[in-house]
Amino acid sequence: MLILSRKQGQKLIINDNIEITILDNGCGNIKLGINAPAGVKIYREEIYTAVKEANVESNKSTAKALEKLNKITTTENSIVESFGQ
Repeated sequence: MLILSRKQGQKLIINDNIEITILDNGCGNIKLGINAPAGVKIYREEIYTAVKEANVESNKSTAKALEKLNKITTTENSIVESFGQ
């Protein structure tokens, strides 16, 4: 982790195309301005974590649904095969 001290109005440049400006530093909060290309996604950590957890839960539900569908399909195929004999 890189730790820097910056004053109001000073900037950080990341990868030649992301600019972070210190807008205000008062009352225990720091206000940042971020200028980045349109394709760069920027999230607050709590939002990023919530989305990531929701995606994990969604994948679990999808996996369970696919497993149930596979059992139904396998059972139906077995019935059709035995019926046709």
